[in-house]
Amino acid sequence: MRISLVTVVFFGCIQFYFSQGSISGNIETIYQYLVTDTLIGADQPAEKSLVNSYANINYRNQGFKAGVRMEAYMPHILGYPDRFDGAGLGYRYFGYENELVDVTFGNFYDQFGSGLIFRSYEDRALGLDNMMNGFRVKLKPFKGVVLRVNYGRQRFSFSEGSNIYSPALVRALDAEFNLNEWFPKMEEKNVRLSVAGSFVSKYQKDNNPKFILPENTGSYGGRFDFGYKKFFLNAEYVIKEQDPSQDNGYIYNYGKGILINAGYSQKGFGVLLSAKSIDNMSFRSDRDAALQDLQIGFIPPLTKTHTYNLVATLYPYASQPNGEVAFQGDIFYKFKRGSYLGGKYGTDLALNYSTAYAPIQNTSSIPAGDSSRVMYNSTLFDKSSLIYWRDINVTVEKKFTKNFKMKWNYFNLVFNNDIIKLTSANGKVQSHIAVIEGEYKINKKHSIRAELQGLWTVDDYINNFDPDRGNWATAVVEYTVSPDWYFSLVFQSNYGNPVEADRINYPIAIIGKIWGATRLQLAYGRQNEGLFCVGGVCRFVPASNGLTVSFTHSF
Repeated sequence: MRISLVTVVFFGCIQFYFSQGSISGNIETIYQYLVTDTLIGADQPAEKSLVNSYANINYRNQGFKAGVRMEAYMPHILGYPDRFDGAGLGYRYFGYENELVDVTFGNFYDQFGSGLIFRSYEDRALGLDNMMNGFRVKLKPFKGVVLRVNYGRQRFSFSEGSNIYSPALVRALDAEFNLNEWFPKMEEKNVRLSVAGSFVSKYQKDNNPKFILPENTGSYGGRFDFGYKKFFLNAEYVIKEQDPSQDNGYIYNYGKGILINAGYSQKGFGVLLSAKSIDNMSFRSDRDAALQDLQIGFIPPLTKTHTYNLVATLYPYASQPNGEVAFQGDIFYKFKRGSYLGGKYGTDLALNYSTAYAPIQNTSSIPAGDSSRVMYNSTLFDKSSLIYWRDINVTVEKKFTKNFKMKWNYFNLVFNNDIIKLTSANGKVQSHIAVIEGEYKINKKHSIRAELQGLWTVDDYINNFDPDRGNWATAVVEYTVSPDWYFSLVFQSNYGNPVEADRINYPIAIIGKIWGATRLQLAYGRQNEGLFCVGGVCRFVPASNGLTVSFTHSF
């Protein structure tokens, strides 16, 4: 009787406590029913039905916080990494925060600066989740000072309903100083300045029978963010100590990387210039991992994030952590209303150029028979003539009436498939892509949007340009009944493939319904195989044919 009374009181207290706070979260489910399509090499899985499902629940009560995420892969959707299977608790945390301190125990995500030295994040579209499992402390001991400590292991997989974490222990420290809070007069002079420094190390046992591997590897660096009126400049520089791994062939070179961004913007005009130099900066919590697994650092791509079907899905670029020298420039200009080119509503012009090259790795200074396994010397921004990637694109957007606008796009893409390995082509692939887009608002609720895209590859063996799969076309029509319904038809065709049997069409029909914070979408059609990339990180998606249902709800 006494035990029962204590139990009642205990659960009563819990119910009372949780009733005082706030609960938020979301639910997401992706379901696929696939069929066999011999034309594109798509097989129906044995289970026929595939599903990924997630449910996040977060609780807040004054300074207390807690949350969980339930996950289910039964089995996982097509193209998702095989290390995700089963159902169970995939994410859980609790902690406390106030104006001085923020403490989290369990699972968490974090990023230092641009992520060059440390980035723990999730991207479900890529099947990537390298969250930390341990503890994080964020401290604001003085005005303008933020200290962060992360300690734990990264998530590698989710198997039979449980997480499996990295073999290496990751320790990370970051200190950031906002000088504007120290010197208020800087704000009066339109000057903004902050500086920061980071240190990240990993510990992994040496289990290699061939080499003597360092068990503790450190990486450190600094960054600053400066602004004056409409101008800004930020940069980050990092160094990684000896870290022999599968990525670099178990060499003992140090790694280094730098990222610089500068820009100027005012009404109707903006310019952004970026430069990046990376050498031997693959940094993982398992030296034997591959692909996108267990990355501690993140190499931001200096390429424009494209959204059009042919540009984004056929030839995306992935960062090269073992070495690349990259540059990017953006210019935005708006022709004023009433001008000759601006017309009644003005005209927007955007120019973008990005490129990446192999760095020069000098081996002539390494003595013959040197057993240190330091394989070369390199200097930041010392690039070779070997091109990895080039993207030149221009966009013109013009509104003709209050209900009708159009957009014209041109893209010139070149990539070295011997390095990037997006297709089966040999050497370089060059393509010209044109996109015309128009949108018309029929009335306050009804609107229609259409796209016509064309891709033409260059066939020039003299200059080492491979035509790859030849020419493509895509047509898109979307009809929206705001704020409830949307209907889309997408038709992609590889009509110009050099192999007649591979001139395949890929039609997809989409219908969606929105009820406030709830969305349901059905898509049926044929999906082309290829790399799916987000922010320079990619995963391979096999060809498929079938139904995909997605459901999301937030509360």
